[in-house]
Amino acid sequence: MSALTGPGDALPVRRYLDRPEAGPTVLRIVVGAQLRRLRRERGITPEAAGRAIRASHAKISRLERGQVGFKTRDLEDLLTLYGVHDPGERSDYLTLGRRANRPGWWHEYSDVLEDWFELHIGLEESAQLIRTYEVQFLPGLLQTEAYARAVTRIGYPDAPRRKIDRLVELRLARQKLLTRPDAPKLWAVVDEAVLRRPFGGPEVMRAQLEHLLAVSELPSVSLQVAPFSVGANAAAGTPVTLLRFREPDLPDKVYLEQLTGAVYLDKREDVDQYGLIMERLCAEAEPPEESREFLGELLDREY
Repeated sequence: MSALTGPGDALPVRRYLDRPEAGPTVLRIVVGAQLRRLRRERGITPEAAGRAIRASHAKISRLERGQVGFKTRDLEDLLTLYGVHDPGERSDYLTLGRRANRPGWWHEYSDVLEDWFELHIGLEESAQLIRTYEVQFLPGLLQTEAYARAVTRIGYPDAPRRKIDRLVELRLARQKLLTRPDAPKLWAVVDEAVLRRPFGGPEVMRAQLEHLLAVSELPSVSLQVAPFSVGANAAAGTPVTLLRFREPDLPDKVYLEQLTGAVYLDKREDVDQYGLIMERLCAEAEPPEESREFLGELLDREY
């Protein structure tokens, strides 16, 4: 029985060989998860696997989570350690490893793109459903250029104009996924406070709210406003994004962005906990139609 297609495979690799549409981030996750399965089946610790590739157990963790690409030598050494000796099987792994290393479209922004955020863009591109809750800024996928420029300036107050321009370009490029034929479903819950913070001034906010009204009509977008009346038990208190993928083999992921980094969670108990938080938020927030009415009234009263 092939190591790639044995019984009980959590993430079978072979079927991805003929899937040219699978992006590099998905392939990294698939190959990494399969390597984790092989390692555990053979009772090999992350520390021992790390020594086999002249690295630490932390690198093994990053490889198995799909957070970094695969060096051919490292992949060959791990396959040997895990007892994968069949030339055909090794070739399959190496082929997917090379494809997983291909740069995504976002690679052209590597001059300004943080490593911890690059993974999120790849996950976003491969997602079937993106559920997000924001408490400070509007979701990047829903920002206008002027709003994006205003909030980017807050995060990078001393950055030269070129860097700000590039970061804004990257944010707008991400938004193209909402209108592509196979667009993921974006389900966004926005705290009322976000809508009342006049980033960029009244004109910028008016254009931003008008944009929200327009984009909320897209079939791929559901937008809910969480008013101040939402109870403390429902509010997450921090921005959170949950991603579900088209590939049924891939686990859901939780993305928690911080000031200078991000945390990615995929353990079932973590995903379930944040899933419950999102369910409570969606239940207590205004439904999409009422949220549109809220936006319209806010435009009339405030801007």
